[in-house]
Amino acid sequence: MPQYESTPQYEHGLPESLGVLLVNLGTPDAATPAAVRRYLREFLSDPRVIELPRWIWLPMLHGYILRTRPAKSARAYREIWTEQGSPLLLHTRDIAASIQEKLSARFSAAVNVEVGMSYGNPSIPNALQRMYDQSVRRIIVLPLYPQYSATTTASVFDALSRHLSRRRWVPELHFVNHYHDANGYISALASSVRDFWDMQGRGERLLMSFHGLPEQTLSDGDPYHCQCWKTARLLASALELNDEEWQLSFQSRVGRLPWLKPYTEDTLAQWGQEKAGKIDVICPGFSVDCLETLEEIEIRYSKEFLANGGGELRYIPALNAREDHVFD
Repeated sequence: MPQYESTPQYEHGLPESLGVLLVNLGTPDAATPAAVRRYLREFLSDPRVIELPRWIWLPMLHGYILRTRPAKSARAYREIWTEQGSPLLLHTRDIAASIQEKLSARFSAAVNVEVGMSYGNPSIPNALQRMYDQSVRRIIVLPLYPQYSATTTASVFDALSRHLSRRRWVPELHFVNHYHDANGYISALASSVRDFWDMQGRGERLLMSFHGLPEQTLSDGDPYHCQCWKTARLLASALELNDEEWQLSFQSRVGRLPWLKPYTEDTLAQWGQEKAGKIDVICPGFSVDCLETLEEIEIRYSKEFLANGGGELRYIPALNAREDHVFD
C-alpha cells in the first residue's frame, strides 16, 4: 500500500481556514556563482522549461552551461541585489503581506498567505507545509504569471501535483490559470503608465516587452504568444494609443534557435539607429521587478539604446505591490 503523509493528524471539529499560495519563478539565495549554480541547476533541469530530450540536454547543462553561466549571471544579479536580498523575493513577499492584510480585514478572520517559488527558496512544498500546520483546507493558488505558458504556469501545477500526491488529505484547490485580460490587471497596468507619465513626461513611443519563448512553443500550441498580444492590445486601447505609438517585443532570448519575434534588443537597436528620443518600456508579463526588468531592460538595454544613437530609455516599474495590483 502507498504510504501517505498525514501530518498534522486529522482531528474532528478542527477549525479550517483559507489560504492563498502566491507562486513566482524563484531566485538564487545570494548573488554568488555558487548560489546561482544551485538555482540554475534546479531551474534548467525542469523538462517544462527545457523541452529537449534529457539525453541531449542534461550533458549540455552539466558539462558546459553550469560551468560557465553562473559567474556571468552572478555579476548581473549583483547589479540589482539589495541589502535585503533579491528584488523578486522582496516584492513577492510585499504582495503577500498586502493580500493577507486586506483579505483578513474583509473576512474578519485570519487568512494564511504564503509565498512559494518554483525553483529555490522558499519552496512550494515548504509553503504548503506551513499551510497544513495552520489547518488550511481551502487554497487559492495564484501563479504570478499573467500570461499562461507551459514553461511557467504548468510547472507550478506539476510541483503542486508532485507534493500533494503524497498527502492523504488533499486540500480543496482553486488554481488561477492566467489573468492576461482581466479588467483589474489591465487597469493597473494603464494606471502605472499614466502615473509614470504624470511624473516624468511622456516618451515618444511605448515598448511592451514580454519574456520570450522559443518559436516552437507557439507551433506546439502554447497560448502564451496570443495572450501577450491580447494584453498589449488591451493596454494600448486603455491608454488610447495609436498603432505608431506602441509596439510589442520579446526579451531574454538565449541560444541559437529562433524565439518569438520581434526581439526587444533588435527593436531598441533599430529605434536607436533611427535617432529616437525618449522611449518608455514596460514589461507587462512580469508581476514584480526582477533580473530581467532591472538588469536587462533598465541597465543593459538602456546603455545599448544610447550606444546605438538613441536618446533615453526609461523603464516603467512592474506593478509590484501597488494597491491596484493587489486588490483590483
